[in-house]
Amino acid sequence: MSKTVDIDWENLGFSYIQTPYRFLAKHVNGAWQKGELTEDPNLHIHEGSTALHYGQQCFEGMKAYRTKDGSIQLFRPYENARRMNDSARRLRMPQIPEEMFVEAIKEVVRANEAYVPPYGTGASLYIRPLYIGVGPNIGVKPAPEFIFTAFCMPVGPYFKGGLAPTNFIISDYDRAAPMGTGASKVGGNYAASLLPGYEAHERNFSDCIYLDPATHTKIEEVGSANFFGITADNKFITPISPSILPSITKYSLLHIAKERLGMEAIEGDVYLSELDQFVEAGACGTAAVISPIGGIQTNDKFHVFYSETEVGPITTKLYNELVGIQFGDIEAPEGWIVKV
Repeated sequence: MSKTVDIDWENLGFSYIQTPYRFLAKHVNGAWQKGELTEDPNLHIHEGSTALHYGQQCFEGMKAYRTKDGSIQLFRPYENARRMNDSARRLRMPQIPEEMFVEAIKEVVRANEAYVPPYGTGASLYIRPLYIGVGPNIGVKPAPEFIFTAFCMPVGPYFKGGLAPTNFIISDYDRAAPMGTGASKVGGNYAASLLPGYEAHERNFSDCIYLDPATHTKIEEVGSANFFGITADNKFITPISPSILPSITKYSLLHIAKERLGMEAIEGDVYLSELDQFVEAGACGTAAVISPIGGIQTNDKFHVFYSETEVGPITTKLYNELVGIQFGDIEAPEGWIVKV
């Protein structure tokens, strides 16, 4: 598709923009039907759909990037396919063949190529794969039919200001139950975060930080992203817990920290009482990429990491390496990049 669109690429926010095409496939009578591109942005589903009543739905977030030579690439799409299938398994939904998933994403990107932001703008094409249970049903049981769809839109930074420190507050709420669906990318987890997020914004914080639901002594996640901390003795530490979403960005940063920056990369407990060990901290995820954390408000004090106004040197290196890989400026580890 070689048309041009009138978009201010430099000033894109993170909000919905309707693009011409999306992919849709149905699972009916125990088998996947051949999917196709459609121009209809509305889903037509039965009133008894389990996605509506019982939350039998999951989703993913991923991006396509325009490189310096004008080509387009995806960042670790097979990891998104595997994670969606992990979520589907938790919700008793059929598996989506990985190749079907990745080819669907490629189709959507190719069909909406004009909406992939130009190289050098810092913007990217955000892709939202969505998987829902549909069809006539009223009891608490898996849906008789399923829809897998994927749509996309150009986006700028998730947090205003891009790579700039912002402050967060510890939430009194739990994001997920200890042995619940926290490790799955399901809508209910995000619905539960709307009120804590609203209350954080009302107090002028970027978002809230959730503690582990079992003991409320350890950091779990930062709103809709994962937490990481950097110690004075060159350790990159990120929380480990069965109720944390396994972030593809987080695992990419663990690899980059160890293999590219020579750091000790650790998944471990991050106790609220031990924040002093960190000289830098950040939130990471597909949408956020990396958002430096200036400070964290706990019940009785405000803890500042590197600075409330400046980005720490290690966070900057991690960001430059990750974004360089995503936009094709830095060689990626084997298998991370898939050309569209």
